[in-house]
Amino acid sequence: MLNGAIFHEQTDEMVLVRDIDIFSSCEHHILPILGRAHVAYIPDGKVIGLSKVARICEMYGRRLQVQERLTAQIADALQGLLKPKGVAVVVEASHMCMVMRGVQKVGSWTSTSAVRGVFAEDAKTRQ
Repeated sequence: MLNGAIFHEQTDEMVLVRDIDIFSSCEHHILPILGRAHVAYIPDGKVIGLSKVARICEMYGRRLQVQERLTAQIADALQGLLKPKGVAVVVEASHMCMVMRGVQKVGSWTSTSAVRGVFAEDAKTRQ
């Protein structure tokens, strides 16, 4: 998946990739989930090519999903691959199962987050 795009850099400044389009399918209703992911990490000696962050989101999005699991899988993948000081992922999505059927709430969005490392431990960093 990373195709060797891990680079050794001595930086501890946050890397943030925002507004990554996410397309998935609801595991419960087999209907589309459309949204955006925002992914941040604080490196600990290793960074990856920015397009690889989007590729990780795409890979997990292509599965039948629930948004909570998708968000956690993206965070866990980055944590496992880079061993950074921290990872934070926010996914905002509209679920067609809520828009097209049942309650039919057009315009509703769901936000989920997953935090690891210093983002989970330090309220100031998380903020």
